[in-house]
Parts: sequence; C-alpha cells; structure tokens
Amino acid sequence: MGLQRVVWSALLSIAIAGCTHDRLGPVEGHYQDFQVDPPNKNTVTVCHAYTCKMMTKFRFTDADIDELRAIFKKIKKADTAEEERRAVAYSIGWIETRVGAAIGTSTDRAGMDFAASGDPTQMDCVDESTNTTSYMLVMQNNGLLKYHTVGTPFSKDQLWKGVSGWTHWTAVLKENSNGQRWAIDSWIYANGVNPAVVEVEKWYIEDLGSLPVAQK
Repeated sequence: MGLQRVVWSALLSIAIAGCTHDRLGPVEGHYQDFQVDPPNKNTVTVCHAYTCKMMTKFRFTDADIDELRAIFKKIKKADTAEEERRAVAYSIGWIETRVGAAIGTSTDRAGMDFAASGDPTQMDCVDESTNTTSYMLVMQNNGLLKYHTVGTPFSKDQLWKGVSGWTHWTAVLKENSNGQRWAIDSWIYANGVNPAVVEVEKWYIEDLGSLPVAQK
C-alpha cells in the first residue's frame, strides 16, 4: 500500500471520531466512547471493519500468555523502561499475527483507504489504537509491565495542513518513573509488523517522507 493512501485514509477517522485530542481520563472511557467491551481477564474484543463496526471476541490461552512471557524474556535484554517498550512492540507484532490468523484480519494493510471501509479484514486507526490498548492491558494484567502503565488512547490533528493533518489515533503507554507518555502506533504498518514507539510530543504523521519507523 502506498504512503499516499496512508495519509488519505485518515479522512474517515476524522469524520467519525472527531477531534478528541488529549484524553487523560481512565482508559475505560475510551471503551465507553466506542461502545467496546474492555478486556475481561485474557479475553479481548477485537475491533475491525473501521471504527469498531465489527467486534470479535478473542481469548488468549495459557500457552499464548507463556509465549508473551518468552518474548519479554528474549527481547528485554536489560531491566530498563526502554527495553520493556521494545518487548511490548515485539509482543504486539506477535499478537497481531496470532489474532489475525484466528479472526481473519491477517491481511490488514498498512493505513487504510475508503474502499476498505466495512471490510472485516481491515482496520483503521480507531480499531488499531483500541486493539493495541487491549493487548497491552492483557500484558499488564499478567504482570509483564514493570516500568509502564497502559494509558488512554488519544488523537492529534493539524487541520490547517489540509489532508495531511487529519485526525489520527494512537494507543499510549505511560512511563511510571517520570510520567512520559509513549505513542504505540501500529496503524501505519501491515498486520504483524512491530508498531512505532514515539514520545507523544513527537508523534504524528508529519509528511509522506517521515513516517515513524517500526520498533526494532
């Protein structure tokens, strides 16, 4: 999928989601806004087909949780907040592959486009930010997060830029020691690719040539 489509795809999000901007309340408020069930133990509601038009339950098995623990052990080379964020990113990539194969979203393309609206195999930034938040809450509820707490998704826009400044949503991790919030953005990459991890102050799609890079 071309980068131009990634930018044009945000148009639908602003029409539906509006300009919510910074949202500092409890994460439960995001689920209420989009009428999505929050995670219940290891069961999540996966949004797809754009702005949670479709919702499919998925339960992480004990084996799935063990796999996440193994990813954290392998990726988190040092006992630091930075390495924990790397482990979260790799875990999100693994989860998207696992969930995608189970519910039919494995072909979800990077970004989105108007033609895919309502397509059950595709996700927009509201879907992605909601799902990533749910996946991170599963990590948190299973004791995998030491240096971070899952935050509330929020959106940014720069409407004076025109199409390139439309509203975009992201999931958030909050660093416990200093309150720094990190955008965990999987929307700009295809299903199963590690999300970008960017300080919220620096996070946004500035232009076609400087999209945030996937976490390595």
